[in-house]
Order: sequence, then C-alpha cells, then structure tokens
Amino acid sequence: MTDLDPAADVAVQTTGLRVVRGGRRGTVALDGVDLTVPVGAVVGVLGPSGSGKSTLLRAVVGVQVVTSGTVEVLGRPAGSPDLRRRVGYVTQAPSVYGDLTVTENLRYLATVVGAPASDVGRVLTEVDLTDCASRRVDTLSGGQRSRVSLAAALLGSPELLVLDEPTVGLDPVLRRDLWDLFGRLRDRGTTLLVSSHVMDEATRCDRLLLLRGGRVVADDSLPGLLARTGAPDADRAFLALVERSDGEPGGGLR
Repeated sequence: MTDLDPAADVAVQTTGLRVVRGGRRGTVALDGVDLTVPVGAVVGVLGPSGSGKSTLLRAVVGVQVVTSGTVEVLGRPAGSPDLRRRVGYVTQAPSVYGDLTVTENLRYLATVVGAPASDVGRVLTEVDLTDCASRRVDTLSGGQRSRVSLAAALLGSPELLVLDEPTVGLDPVLRRDLWDLFGRLRDRGTTLLVSSHVMDEATRCDRLLLLRGGRVVADDSLPGLLARTGAPDADRAFLALVERSDGEPGGGLR
C-alpha cells in the first residue's frame, strides 16, 4: 500500500484498540488492534464467530465502550456527533420498524439523517426492493428485512459504510448482487468496512483484516496473503496463519 495522507486518504484508523467486557479484568474482546482503512476501499473483516468482528465495528461507529487505544473515523474521534450523517451502519439484526411499510421506514429515516426525499427511490432500486416498497416490514423475509436496513444505511450517501455480516442468511444470487452493489459504491468513492465469516467473500475485498480471539492475525490484500502462505484460497490461508501464530510467543501476525 502507498503512503497515505492521514487527513485525506484514511477513512478509519485504530491504534492499540483494546476492549474488555465486564471491566478491566473481564473478557478481552479486542486486544491491541491496529487498523488503517483507506478511503474508497472495501476492507473485509473476516474471522470465526467470537473473533471480535462485531466489537470492532461497534467501536468504529462509536457505540462500543473502549478500554484503551484510539479510534478515528474520517479524521474525527469515533462517535463524534458530526459523523452521524457521514457514516452508515448496518447491524446483524434488522434495525427498522416492523409495523411500518418499507417506504414509510425509509421516509422517516431520510428525515432523521437529513437526506433528500428522492433518496428513498434511489436506495430502493439499489437494494432491489422496489416491488416491496408498500409492504410492511414484518411481512418480509429475513433477507428482505436485511436489505431494508441496508437501504436505510445508504440514505444520504454516507462516506463510510460499516456493515456487520450483511450477507448472512442470503441466497447465493442475492449475495452476489449485494457484493456487486458494494463494488459500485466503492467505485463512487464510498469506503466500506464489511465483516463476514464466509471466507470466499474475501475475493470481493481490496484488503482483508483477519481476526482470531480479538487479535489481528493478518492485515493484507488477498494476493498478499496467498503469497505469504502458499495457500490456494483465503480459507486455507487463514488456517495457515492461525497455525503459525499459535506457535509464536504472544500469537498474532501483522
């Protein structure tokens, strides 16, 4: 990666990020995570369940209590009020109102974030929900509800999208379509931080952060990971790195 101008080219920067649940003597969720997310890139946060992916994303959007370290987003401390309209966040659980229609949800949320009314039609088209616009959210399938949450996050064209396993439970065709959308957003200059436990989604990312046990196992491009490990795919590269880190004092690879 080329040297980055911190003021212009870095969307997210974490340094020594540590999160401990249950007080300082509780469970370590993140242990000294250093991360740089360049502007206009798709960065995949990959790892098994319990590796710290969701905790990291919550820290980036400013809703996670941080034990130590720093998190800066678009040049501001994570959670700063002026970031609310610049950062879109999609949680694993759909975060929309079930007793409202898709359009009613999006109109209300557009007002909250100060997005133009025309954004509603745009985001419905982008997530392929135009045919469901007049349906109540609680009548939709799980995958459709997830897409409503994604549509809500796209309102106002945020500079950074933080997506926590957005394709979980979706069929292969819809997963492909969403990753195509993520690529188009990236090409328009949006930065995406996307978590997943599906290793084959690594091929869609510009850079990969592999987590295990709250620690960074690797931070590299997919070609870089494959070259370092001699593995034929991301899944086996991750396993090779885990085995290698398990055998080193302190564990973890950078």
